Amino acid sequence: MHSLPLREPPGILGRIAARTRSDVAIRAAARPASTLEAASPGAARPFAAALRDTGLSLIAELKPRAPSGGALRDRETVESYVEAVGPQAAALSVLCDAPFFDGGLDLLVRARARFAGPVLCKDFIVTEYQLLEARAAGADAVLLIVALLPPSTLALLRARADDLGMATLVEVHDADELREAIDGGAPVIGVNSRDLRTLALDLDGAAELLATIPADRVRVAESGLRTRADVARVRGVCDAVLIGTALSRAEDPGAVMRELGLLQGPA
Repeated sequence: MHSLPLREPPGILGRIAARTRSDVAIRAAARPASTLEAASPGAARPFAAALRDTGLSLIAELKPRAPSGGALRDRETVESYVEAVGPQAAALSVLCDAPFFDGGLDLLVRARARFAGPVLCKDFIVTEYQLLEARAAGADAVLLIVALLPPSTLALLRARADDLGMATLVEVHDADELREAIDGGAPVIGVNSRDLRTLALDLDGAAELLATIPADRVRVAESGLRTRADVARVRGVCDAVLIGTALSRAEDPGAVMRELGLLQGPA
């Protein structure tokens, strides 16, 4: 597959993207795209519709490691994690980057086997080949990061994902990126309160951005939601919250969901 035009952001996001391009080239040489295209994972589960449920929907993320937080969850506990969050979560997000997050498509396969709803492949997508990998593993949706993808590449990858039957969560972190996502017609838009170039958090800025997204789009608040007060900042301006670190590091994810106000029952 031909190389796509990409942005070259500074900081850790740029380093992750460079490593991803290198690793994908190795994988593509070992496993041709044609073999992935021949895979038959079955019909994808609806992603946007799952997040449009009444109230504030939860995307529970499986994240073994974070550059900003170190090790979070042993890979061997995937099944127990999914069983703990599954009854409450509208969707799962699985980190599929290995070098920086200790994730992988193998975790997605294992998680999806234990979860009835849609599963998001959360990776640093910079090639069409990664879309084929994600779908072959059973992904129902993929993450596309505007900070990495200029409008032409974003449009191409969204169209290719659609051809493969997958939804896309288009991630932004500032007003310029949000405008590109809206103008490009992205139906599901996530606002990341963490600047992936610097790892700085800005929950108030994220809430302000979420409030400007048209109501016909599905709005997702991502990153940095660790307390009930954090969730309260974005409740009312989004349709779903993506919770990663707080749930992945918890011995009792159900207790954390209750503390965050995302689980019915006594506090």
